[in-house]
Amino acid sequence: MKQHDAMYIDGSWRPAEGSGTIAVVNPADEQVIGTVPAGSAADVDAAVRAARAALPGWAATPPAARADLLAALRDQLAARAEEIAATVTAELGSPLAFSAAVHAGLPVAVCGSYAELARTYAFEETLGNSTVLLEPVGVVGAITPWNYPLHQIVAKVAPALAAGCTVVLKPAEDTPLVAQLFAECADAAGVPAGVFNLVTGLGPVAGQALAEHDGVDLLSFTGSTAVGRQIGALAGAAVKRVALELGGKSANVILPSADLGRAVAVGVANVMANSGQTCSAWTRMLVHTDRYDEAVALAAAAVAKYVPGERIGPLVSARQRDRVRGYIERGIAEGATVVAGGPEAPAGAGYYVTPTVFAEVTPDMAIAQEEIFGPVLSILRYEDEDDAVRIANGTVYGLAGAVWAGDDAEAVAFARRLDTGQVDINGGRFNPLAPFGGYKRSGVGRELGPHGLAEYLHTKSLQF
Repeated sequence: MKQHDAMYIDGSWRPAEGSGTIAVVNPADEQVIGTVPAGSAADVDAAVRAARAALPGWAATPPAARADLLAALRDQLAARAEEIAATVTAELGSPLAFSAAVHAGLPVAVCGSYAELARTYAFEETLGNSTVLLEPVGVVGAITPWNYPLHQIVAKVAPALAAGCTVVLKPAEDTPLVAQLFAECADAAGVPAGVFNLVTGLGPVAGQALAEHDGVDLLSFTGSTAVGRQIGALAGAAVKRVALELGGKSANVILPSADLGRAVAVGVANVMANSGQTCSAWTRMLVHTDRYDEAVALAAAAVAKYVPGERIGPLVSARQRDRVRGYIERGIAEGATVVAGGPEAPAGAGYYVTPTVFAEVTPDMAIAQEEIFGPVLSILRYEDEDDAVRIANGTVYGLAGAVWAGDDAEAVAFARRLDTGQVDINGGRFNPLAPFGGYKRSGVGRELGPHGLAEYLHTKSLQF
C-alpha cells in the first residue's frame, strides 16, 4: 500500500497541516491501495502563497527556457509510463492496455505539444500602431477529475507553464496517486520551487478553498456541470477568470449513406472506452428509421465483446456504479428497450456495470438527456436530416459528436449544423492540438493546442 503523507509545495514535500487522510480504493477488487493527505484551507493557502512568490521569476523566464523545461517534464513522464499506467489501472480500474495507450501515452504527447508551442508561439504581435503583448494571467488554480486523471492534469498544467503562469493543483480524491507521480516528475524535471504545487484533498474543502482564494487569478475546472456552476459563481463573484470543461451528451449521427457497420462498431467502442466515463462519449446514436433495426442488432452484437474485467473495467467507485445502474433502471421505467446488458451487476467483487444498449429511446427520456457517465448507449431513430439536427441539438450540452456519411463533404455539411465544440467526421482521429471544449452547459473556454494556451494569457496593448 502506498501511504503518502505530504503535499508538494514550494519545491519540496511537506506534511499537511491536519492529520486527515483520504483512502484510495482499487475499484476492481474494492481494496484500499493507498492514502493521501486530506488537505485543508491552510494547505491551499500555503501553496497559493508559494505560487504567488514564484510568479515574477517564472513569468520573466524566456519562452525557450520554459519550452526546455516542458520537454524535460515530457521525458520524465515518458520514462515512467509503465508506472503511470499501472497506477491509473490500480486507482481508476481501466484495463492496463488502455491505461498504457491513453492514460499514460496521451499526456506525454500533450506535454510535448506544449514544449513545442512555448518555443514557437507568438507572445507578441503588431496591429497597426500597436504592439500587443500576451502575458501570463498569473496564479492558476487547477481542479481536475478522476476519469482521465493524468491527461487532465497535463492539459491544464502544461499550457499554464508554457504561458508563464504558476499553478496549484487539486486533483480528484478518487485518483490522487497519479497526481503524486506527476509531482515527482515535475520535481525531477527541474521545475523551479513554487511554480507547480500539489494539494490533495476533498472537493468541498480543498477545492472550495482554492476556488475562493484571492491569490488565484484563473480557476480551471473539469468535472460535472453541477459543480462547475458553483465554481463559476464563486469565480464570477470575485471577478476571476474561469475555464470550465463540463458534461456532455454527445450525438453520433449516422446518415443513410454511411457505412453502417463501421459507424456502429466505432460508436459502441467510443462509449465503452474507459467504462463510459468520458465526458465527450457519443452516448446517443442517431440512426435513420429505415436502418434503425439493423443498427440496433449490430450494436447489440458489438457490445457483447466488452466483457467486464477483460475489455472493460469497473466504474471508479460504488457511488458511481449505483448512479449508473439507477439510470439503467430509469430507462426501463420510461419505456426504453434493453437489447444488451441491464441493471444486474456482474458477479464478484468490483464496481462493475454490465455494458448496456437501449433501443426505442425517445429524445425526452432521461437516458437521452442526462449524462450517465457509464457504459450505456441510447439508440434513437430520426425521420430526416432536419429531425436528426433537432434531436442532436436538443440537450443542454454541446461538447462533442460524430457524423458518418458516404463522403466527408456530406458529413461536414451536417456537422456545421450541430451546436457542439467538436465533431469527428467519418471516424476522424483525436487531435491533441485541436481545441477541446463545449457549447451551452458543456463549459467555458478551450483546452489543448494553441487555443488552450491562449486561455492562460492576458493581452496588453502598447500604442506608438
